[in-house]
Amino acid sequence: MRAHSPEYGVLLYDDACGVCRRWIVLWSGTLRRNGIDIAPLQSGWVAERLHLRDADLTEDVRLLLPGGSQIRGADVYRYAMKRIWWTYPLYLISVLPFLNTLFDRAYRSFADHRHRISRLCGLAPPR
Repeated sequence: MRAHSPEYGVLLYDDACGVCRRWIVLWSGTLRRNGIDIAPLQSGWVAERLHLRDADLTEDVRLLLPGGSQIRGADVYRYAMKRIWWTYPLYLISVLPFLNTLFDRAYRSFADHRHRISRLCGLAPPR
């Protein structure tokens, strides 16, 4: 891992997804200013640390917490939104009854189709 220890963890994103790569460029400064570092799921140290096969590794966005545990999927977004003052209202909406299920389903739908969405949007992954 990196030499410094981020206060709230390291967000791990799918570097083979064009939308994810674009998203992380837009949000990296905000995340880092708020104590969340970023790294690609495809980084060598990530697979070694999580002990997962490649297919399982990139199934979801993940966040490695400072204590060594991790969260994944829609909960990563909630975790980040809760720590950024101007996204906190979105966090509150994402945990409301019914809306939390909608938020989870929207995340799952995007995650399952992100490579297709990237191609349709002309956001090719790196070669």
